[in-house]
Amino acid sequence: MSAKVDKDRLWKSLETHGAIGGAEPGGVNREALTEVDKQGRDQFIAWCREANMEIAIDSLGTIYATRPGTDNSLAPVAMGSHLDTQPTGGKYDGILGVLGGLEVVRALNDAGITTRRPVQLVNWTNEEGSRFLPSMAASGVYAGIFKERDVLAEKDSAGITMGQALETIGYKGSESVGERKFHAFLELHIEQGPVLEDKGMEVGVVTGSQAMNWSNVIVKGRAAHAGTTPMPDRLDALAATTRLLNRAYEKGNAIEGACTTIGVMNAYPGSHSTVPHRVELTLDLRHPDQEILNELVADFDDAAEAERQLGFDVVREEFGAAEVQVFDQCCTQAIRAAAQAGNYRHCDIVSGAGHDAVYINQVCPAGMIFIPCKGGISHNPAESITPEHACAGVDVLLGSVLSLANEY
Repeated sequence: MSAKVDKDRLWKSLETHGAIGGAEPGGVNREALTEVDKQGRDQFIAWCREANMEIAIDSLGTIYATRPGTDNSLAPVAMGSHLDTQPTGGKYDGILGVLGGLEVVRALNDAGITTRRPVQLVNWTNEEGSRFLPSMAASGVYAGIFKERDVLAEKDSAGITMGQALETIGYKGSESVGERKFHAFLELHIEQGPVLEDKGMEVGVVTGSQAMNWSNVIVKGRAAHAGTTPMPDRLDALAATTRLLNRAYEKGNAIEGACTTIGVMNAYPGSHSTVPHRVELTLDLRHPDQEILNELVADFDDAAEAERQLGFDVVREEFGAAEVQVFDQCCTQAIRAAAQAGNYRHCDIVSGAGHDAVYINQVCPAGMIFIPCKGGISHNPAESITPEHACAGVDVLLGSVLSLANEY
């Protein structure tokens, strides 16, 4: 009997889990290590146990659910993504890869198929990075990009550390991060962009990801009275920031493929009658070419130096970076073969976003599968996919897992 994805069961699981932390108008607010994240994790584990999977949790709260193979001495084929969301997130970013992996296991169970290698389903902690920086935190520690102690010490806006939040929801496990090794890792995800939809494709075979650089920037000037301080006598930190951001956006708009984003910005002291003395912001720069990304970063640093010459103090501190990644050829070939076997319209695509698989690819073979999302909209309550595309993505994941998990 061949394994077959149950489209209705898959969709019911996605919609049921999407109600945990559900927010108007149809989105989800399930930030990492909150009470609603705990509820989502609890539901996921309950479903995994119903599927006869063994559960383990590491010291960063990452969940590993394992389906045994015929030779459990072999490293498992892992699949998964994340359950946490942005504060104004959609119902499918991340969760599709986790519950899609669960449907793979359920389909194998239904068909009575046991793979040679174990199959492991992973929920990585704090992929989004909206409550605690950096994004892709747990997978980054697993891959040696970040240090665990630094990640656990990160604080949210209320001053709660990630370590404290883990303890509060009861998900600080005893297993060491990185203790588990994978034969390969696969991640199913919505595209979060318009390419597949525009091309009329059902599946994207992700060949790699673009280069990314994330920084915190602090601009310091001098507080002054808004009505009595002449403009030429001011060291207005927000005015300096405006010049920096104009330069960053102009550069980003001038270079094809570049993306410049200022996701967070706060001015202090936050009084209408006081010239701001301090501005804090995040700077997100991306490009498919590492050298061009380096140019974008260097250009911002040049602009910062120009502000220093005017008397401002400007500090840029990187909190994350990812070089261009090319996914493992064997994983990519397995995904492409599964898409062809299912007669799905598919094409190669490069990921513009960071994903857990981008970091895992640096320590073991990894690959990704994309499906379209309506209008390319993501990180937004309007995020939308179809049951048919979800089923196609999981079917390709199933075929890829079967291929890789039966390798010696």
